[in-house]
Order: sequence, then C-alpha cells, then structure tokens
Amino acid sequence: MRIGMNTLLWSFNTREEHFPIFGDLQAIGFDGIELQISEDNEAHYAKAGKVIADLGMTATGVAGVPEDCNPASSDPAQRQRGLDYLRSQIDKTVALGGDVLGGPLHSSFKVFTGQGPTEDELAWSADVLRTAADHAQNAGIRLALEFLNRFECYLLNTTGQTLALLDRIDHPAVGVHYDTHHAHLEEQDVGAAIRAAGDRIYHVHISESDRGTPGRGQVRWNETFEALQEIGYDGWLTIEAFGRIDTEFAAAVHIWRDLYPSPEQVYKEGFSLIQKMWG
Repeated sequence: MRIGMNTLLWSFNTREEHFPIFGDLQAIGFDGIELQISEDNEAHYAKAGKVIADLGMTATGVAGVPEDCNPASSDPAQRQRGLDYLRSQIDKTVALGGDVLGGPLHSSFKVFTGQGPTEDELAWSADVLRTAADHAQNAGIRLALEFLNRFECYLLNTTGQTLALLDRIDHPAVGVHYDTHHAHLEEQDVGAAIRAAGDRIYHVHISESDRGTPGRGQVRWNETFEALQEIGYDGWLTIEAFGRIDTEFAAAVHIWRDLYPSPEQVYKEGFSLIQKMWG
C-alpha cells in the first residue's frame, strides 16, 4: 500500500511555485504525489516528475474529459477527439513518471442529457476506452475509471455500474477508481461495493464527505478500510481534498466556504488516518 496526496488541494494546475510542497509531503511520509493532467505539455509533467523522483517519491495522474471530447457522445467526431485526448493524457502521465491515470475518463464532467445512460452511450464510451487502453498498456499505464455522484455525472454513479462498463471494455489495463466521497453519496453499502469490485480496483481516493479533512466528516472509514484489506488491495490510497485557494477550480466543484483551517491539517490528519486505519 502506498499513500499519496493529490495537489488539487492547492490548484487545478500544478506549477513550479507548488513544487516545494512536494518536499513538505515527503517529510510527513507520503510515498507519492498526484497531479491533475490537464492542457500542459509533456515537458511540464516531466519537470514535475523529476522533482518528485528526486525526493524518492513516485507519481500518479488524474484527468477529466472536456465537454467537446466526450467518449459517450453520439457524435463520432467528439468520440475521436475524446480518444485523442485520452491518448495525450496517457502520454503526459508517462512523462510524469506515473503508473496510474485515474478520473472520470468515461464521459465529460457535468454534461447531462436529462436521463440516465443509454445502451448506445455505454457502448460508445466502452469502444473509446478499449482503444485508449491499448495505448495505455503499451505505455505501462493502468487506467482507473472513477464513478462520480449523480450531481456531476450520469454515465457512472456506482461501483456496480463501473464494473458493468469494465465488462464491456474487457481489457486488463482498465479498472475501477474508487473515490470514498462519491461512494459515500451513492453506495448503500460501501464494504459490499468494494468486495464486489475486488482486484478490479486499480486506484483509491481518500476523500471526505464534505471534501475537507479526512476523518472529520461522515465517510464510513472503518467499513472502507476493512473491505480494502479484505480484498488484498495493495495500490495507492491518495488523499483528495478541495478548497478555495484556486478560485476558478473552487467554483467548478462548488466549494463556497472554508472547509478546514489550513492545507496542513488536511494532509497531516489524512495521513494519520490512513496509517491508523490500515494498522
């Protein structure tokens, strides 16, 4: 098991001014840093990856899909742009030195049709992801599909829906990205959801119910960690928390109030929670 920290706590785009934070996290005991893979070029991620590697740490990436690159779109041109975009994000994750690219790679964030997913949309998304998975596998990257709560996505809202899409994709380079925040909102039994996914869980986000400090909200941590240990999970446990430092990102994810006194509280208490719960 490895403990990581997602840099969305500070900014959507991780810049050189944020690099000193990596050393602070390394001093606490974190094993890795997770960056949002966005529109920056591969050279930027290579630079960040070198800083991380020089600290003796490793990296992971997460990404979303822009509205005009939706893999689940009825428009073939959009789906092609989605495939091209995913390939680009995979290449940037390689430049970063990462081994996992997680996030809602299956469909565009906060794009809704007014109904649940159709068979066609699921098939279109699966086709794009299957092809992207070939590129990821050749690059040594595993893709982890993150289901989101119903207010952010309609294609995948639960672990079960994600497993069904994985069956359609049928590719070993694609698994589940399990986020405790979304699971808290959508799963009736988090332990059962984790056990059902088993070794198909490729990545885990440790994220509180209010997106603040892990352990200070309502996520069922005991059941979560017990189930993860029961299935023999041995991947990343990466803290993801949001705040108002990056005002544009805060608006996008609807953070309208301060959730904690300082970022230090989030990553220090979050790290301690993981150590305690993992035993």
